[in-house]
Formats: sequence, C-alpha cells, structure tokens
Amino acid sequence: MRKKTSSAILLVAVVGAGVAGLAPASASATAASATATSASAASATTTASKVTANSATAATAAAATATAATATAATAAAAIAAAATAAAATAANATVLKPPPVTVLTDKGGQNGGDIFVSPYGDSSTYGNGAEILSPNGKKVVWFHQAPAGDEDSDFRTQTYEGKPVLTFWEGTGLGGVSDGVDYIYNDKYQKIATIEAGDGDEADGHEFLITPWNTALILSFTTATANLTSIGGPKDQAVINGEVQEVDIKTGKVLFQWKSQDHVPYSESEEPLPASASTPWDWFHINAVKLDSNGNLLIDARDTWTTYEVSLHSGKILWQLGGKDSSFKLTAAKGLSLDDASEIFAWQHDAEGHGNGVYTVFDDESAGTGNTGTNSLTDYGYSRALTIKLNFRTHVATLVASDNQPEGQIATSQGNADLLGDGDMFVGWGDLPYISEFSPKGQLVFNAEFPVGVNTYRAYRLPWHPAQ
Repeated sequence: MRKKTSSAILLVAVVGAGVAGLAPASASATAASATATSASAASATTTASKVTANSATAATAAAATATAATATAATAAAAIAAAATAAAATAANATVLKPPPVTVLTDKGGQNGGDIFVSPYGDSSTYGNGAEILSPNGKKVVWFHQAPAGDEDSDFRTQTYEGKPVLTFWEGTGLGGVSDGVDYIYNDKYQKIATIEAGDGDEADGHEFLITPWNTALILSFTTATANLTSIGGPKDQAVINGEVQEVDIKTGKVLFQWKSQDHVPYSESEEPLPASASTPWDWFHINAVKLDSNGNLLIDARDTWTTYEVSLHSGKILWQLGGKDSSFKLTAAKGLSLDDASEIFAWQHDAEGHGNGVYTVFDDESAGTGNTGTNSLTDYGYSRALTIKLNFRTHVATLVASDNQPEGQIATSQGNADLLGDGDMFVGWGDLPYISEFSPKGQLVFNAEFPVGVNTYRAYRLPWHPAQ
C-alpha cells in the first residue's frame, strides 16, 4: 500500500504573481534533530569529565568539564542551525520547480467554457509535475499543486461532491502500467477534504477518478495474474495484467461494486501482441476509462482490445461492444470521413464517453508502442483524432460523424482525451504529444497551445471553476 506524502502547493492569483500556501519546514523534525544533538552533547560532557578526573586534580577536572560543555553546547547550537537551514532549503526547493510554461499557438475565441485543467508531467529536473489550473486563454497560472518528488498527478478536473464544486485528481507512480496511487478531493478553498484508495488490497490507477451523482467514486485498478493462453497459441503460464473497475464509498472506503476484465472478456479479443517471455506481463486489456452512460450503465474503455463496452452497473454483464474483434455494431463513416487502416473507427483509443441520443465521443490514438511504452509503435492511421460517433441501436450501425484531427498531423502513442463542451466545442488533450486544442462544432481550430518538449498531460479539460473568495 502506498505511503502518502505531502507536497508543495503554489497558489497564484490570476491578477498578480503572489505566492501563498507554501508548506513551511517541519518544526517537529527540527526539534527532534536538536534534541538528539543535545543528548549527544550531554553524553560527550559526561565522558570528558570522567577521563579528566582520572588524570588531573578535581579543579582541573571541573575546568575540563566546563570547557567540554561549552564546546558541545556550541556543537548543538551549530547542529540546530544546520538543521533549520536544511529544513528551510527543503521548503524552498519544494517551490523552485514551477509548472512548465504554455505557449499559445492559436487563439480565436473558444474561452467561454472556463479555465483549463491539466496535469503536466515530464522533464522533472526543470519543471514541477502536478495539477494545474490555467486561465481561459492559457496564459496565466491560477493554481498549481506540485506533486511529491517521483510522483505525478493525473485526471485533474472539477466535479461535484455532496452538491458542492470540488477539485479531484490522482497522485502516484506507474501511470500506464501497474500503478500505485490514491485519489484526492479538494474543496473550493483548495483544502483537501477526502482521500480515496482502492479496496480489496488493490491500488488506484490514475486513468480515471469519477464521482457519481450519488457521491460514490468510480476508480480503476491494474492487477497481475497468471493465465493459461494455450487456446490462443500462448503459454500455459503467461503473466497478464488485468483491468478492474471499483465503485467505492468515499466516506467508508467500502467497495460497493467490482468488475474484472478477465471475468467478462476473452483474452483472444486483445490486439496487443504477446510478449516474448511468459514471465513478461502481457497488458492484454489496458482499461483506461469508466464513465456513466446517459442510461445509468457503465461505459468501460479498453485500449488494447480496441473496444468500448457498455456494462450493467448492477450485474456487470456486457450489454454491447463498440469496435474491436467482437463489435455489436457495423462500422461506417459519414461522407468525407474515413475508417482507419484496419477498417475500424478507432484503435488504441482513450476516453469513450456517452452524451445521450446515441452520441459518443472517443479520443482515437491510432498508435501504441510495445507494452504501451511508446517504443516500436504500431500505427493504424496517419494521425490521432477526436471522434464523434452516432450509434443506431435499432440497425446496430455505428457511424463516424465528425473528426477533429491533430493540428500538427502527429500521432499520440499514449494517453489523451476528447471533452465535449456545453457549447458544442471539443476540447482535446493530445496525450503524450505536448498539445492541447479546442475545435468549434464545425471543426474549426479555435485554440491551440503547446507545452515544452518532453512535457505532456494525460488529459486536459476546459471547465468552469469559481473558488471561494
């Protein structure tokens, strides 16, 4: 189980450059260091007195004792000062790494949806990893929560909890694989009010943290096991990575519902090649999103089966599948649009979401590396895109009706999201590419911004946010 650590928080007013909310050095740590040093000093004094008494007169011993006491007292004072200096340096270092700068490339409006929420990660020697709110135009930092060294934040956004607006994010390590982390809820005063962990001995993964309208949490987890894959030409003892969805009671941590990929989806549906060794974990499913569909069912997305699954929240039964080797729908594309090179609407996708009336959006990576690492990439289309899909449940036809393409014509080999805004705009985080974009309902690029090379954000959102004054 993950050991929780504190992190620095940088709070910047949009209208100024003041810094507040910085964690002070630990007074208790400094006091403990001083106590230990004083104890050592007392011991040294006693030893010095005994040695002197055996080799000199009582008067000389008294003088030696006084001298030793003075010296050790000075040592203790120096140690205390050094500890305070070190603590101050630690506190200062926690604020040195500012969030990476954002360069706005296109600005033609599209700022009515609110602030921009990102969780920049990468180049941690230069910039801070963490959860960040940018002003609507992307040019000013509203708030930044710096993750502890070695950690990253993910899926940072606003949600509603107990009828109030809150900030939510995941913090941990290993995003994209067998991860180790926890989910946090902050109120509108930027104060932490809840911590959510996975149940049944699992670890929360950073791909999704969704609060339901009934104030529970939907979270994901990656677990390892051994599977007999001889039926698909694999070994009888292949290490595998399975995907799980948990519904967790936020207040008690009790697991209310659990869905496991291996119980519902055959291994044969995977598009991920088997590793060369049975001992190398096969990430055959790679769960990366869970949403509530408009009908109250779960929408579960699996990158490595190229499939979005509609799942009953009550029974866990798969009701239909979109894409992949066992799609419930015939796949088509509207005039002027096209399926990918595998005759699929999407491949290696992320962030499937339902919007009612049979309308769904998906971030279509169209590429993945070996074991989802980005190396030795498998590519099924020329660029990544944010898709709008219309499902006809009567005829069982899925039609690609809109595609917002990556403005630079590039391919994201991992991560990404497509967020449909209230005004019909599409806000897109381009995954491991260093871009965030917004498109009008007609597909016009109205906003585009870029992080420095080596920095990306798993997802990006544009959301209204009104913190307490």
